[in-house]
Amino acid sequence: MRSRQEFVEFMKSADVLTFGDFTAKSGRKTPYFVNTGGFNTGMHISTLGDYYADCIVESGERFDALYGPAYKGITLAAAAASSLYRNHGINMPFCFNRKEIKNYGEGGAIIGYMPKDGDRIAIVEDVVTSGAAVRESLILLRQVAEVYVTSLYVSVDRMERGKGAASALTELKEKYGINVYSIINVRDIISSMPEGDERARRMEEYLSKYGPQGV
Repeated sequence: MRSRQEFVEFMKSADVLTFGDFTAKSGRKTPYFVNTGGFNTGMHISTLGDYYADCIVESGERFDALYGPAYKGITLAAAAASSLYRNHGINMPFCFNRKEIKNYGEGGAIIGYMPKDGDRIAIVEDVVTSGAAVRESLILLRQVAEVYVTSLYVSVDRMERGKGAASALTELKEKYGINVYSIINVRDIISSMPEGDERARRMEEYLSKYGPQGV
């Protein structure tokens, strides 16, 4: 897989990685924000899909389909599936959910591949802060079929704790048996900054407040 620093620069060039004062889905006030909605050209999506596909292949995980939570996960799952076929010869099914369930036509909450009992599913997300969005995906998928969510792929591991002292990603592993893989983590972002950069200092302060023990 290409270097982590290349991915950091890729995010910056697309204004996907921004710095300032933001509120995460968890409600935490954060000095940086990752918005994969900023990947909005054909080149962006093709390149992003390649990074995800490389991460998936290098993980060595085996599963039956990719799932992208609406809305951003839709593009991510499609891009990853396309790159898996284009660059690795893997014809991986993918699906995503509707925010509003249709009561006409094909109906239902899932579009694309329809998960079946016994399927192993991998979730493709942008970032995970508290893990709440992943828990929502687990509930939705298990309403469709008796599936096993075995892995989660994210662009950035924010390295934040969940409900307890451990990181949100560690909690997902311990509680649900989900193996989590990230293209980069917050330390990769910090290490890309010049020494003494104020943005890096604020990120370190944020980690000291919301990071798991030992970070």
